[in-house]
Amino acid sequence: MSDSCALCGTDQQITYHHLIPKTCHKNKWFKKNFAMADMRERQIPVCRKCHSFVHKHYSEKVLGRELNTLEKLLGEEKLQKFIIWKRKQHE
Repeated sequence: MSDSCALCGTDQQITYHHLIPKTCHKNKWFKKNFAMADMRERQIPVCRKCHSFVHKHYSEKVLGRELNTLEKLLGEEKLQKFIIWKRKQHE
């Protein structure tokens, strides 16, 4: 894969994060507020470590309702601190 992590910038172990988690796609609130195609296609490349951190620290509902864009994710202080720490590990 040629993509790099949208959060920390590494090109190692890239996966894709659904900004609206797949577990939310059948929920009434999400179906009312987002087109199914938008929910499926709204993804960002992330490394395995960042992906694991995101899912460990935020519920699926919070991710889908509140942190459903890259900008909103990057605005999270907890995630910012993790990214700073992770980047230092590779210096």
